[in-house]
Amino acid sequence: MADSDLPEDSKLTRTKSKWAELGKFLTGRQSRPEDDRLPPGQHLVKNWPVLDLGQTPNVPKEVWRLDIAGLVDKPQTWDFKGLLGMPQSHRVTDIHCVTTWSRYDNRWDGVTTHDLMDAVGVKDTARRVLFTSNDGYTTNMAIEDFANPDVMVVHSWEGEPLTLEHGGPVRLVVPHLYFWKSPKWLRRIEFVEADKRGFWEVRGYHNHADPWTEERYS
Repeated sequence: MADSDLPEDSKLTRTKSKWAELGKFLTGRQSRPEDDRLPPGQHLVKNWPVLDLGQTPNVPKEVWRLDIAGLVDKPQTWDFKGLLGMPQSHRVTDIHCVTTWSRYDNRWDGVTTHDLMDAVGVKDTARRVLFTSNDGYTTNMAIEDFANPDVMVVHSWEGEPLTLEHGGPVRLVVPHLYFWKSPKWLRRIEFVEADKRGFWEVRGYHNHADPWTEERYS
């Protein structure tokens, strides 16, 4: 599905695009993780709010596939069994959504991006990583952010399979960036040299998305 096929007129898309125009939620404060666990402008929640673009692709794990391509020595396509055949890791991390909620101590199981990169052999010329989801959503990041030790391709949350509404069967989790950089229903990872902005990045959202410096909008 192309980016142009996504629901441009959805209420969430209209609302969040307006936030970018107005700079909504910006406080002007800065805090680093060593100073304060909660980034500026955020509030804690105990539940896990559900946000999407109005489409919830139902891709059973039996037919799920992940293409890993671009500037790699060994392009691969993983099925769910192949994902489970990779070294499995466990992480406990916080998540921070640009809509101002944060949730502490989420327990994830899956494959670290370090193990993924080792498996495909990322070339030295790779500078950026692009992501595509089964609903057509796209986003991007620097390879240094993708290689953060806490970043994972996850299949489980809190000891249970990742639910459909939260991106199951497989999503990316990038805890140190705002959560729009953690695409649900992950379908493709591509290593590239030149950047290409994704769905929210071309609609006024920051290309990096560091919560502690309030990189909400561009």
